[in-house]
Amino acid sequence: MGDTLWMALALMLVFEGLLPFLVPGTWRDTFRRLTELSDGQLRFIGLTSMLIGLLVLLIVRSG
Repeated sequence: MGDTLWMALALMLVFEGLLPFLVPGTWRDTFRRLTELSDGQLRFIGLTSMLIGLLVLLIVRSG
């Protein structure tokens, strides 16, 4: 279980680094716009992201 968690964290970091590496200007502009959102909007984005992640995990684990 511990190894799987570390692999998931490593993969997340790889994905997180793709956009700043490939398109730094676009990533910077997007990040700047995100900082201007209200707390409620950011929470909604976070909740949506978590729910999509859980859905993907359920699909992968059931298949």
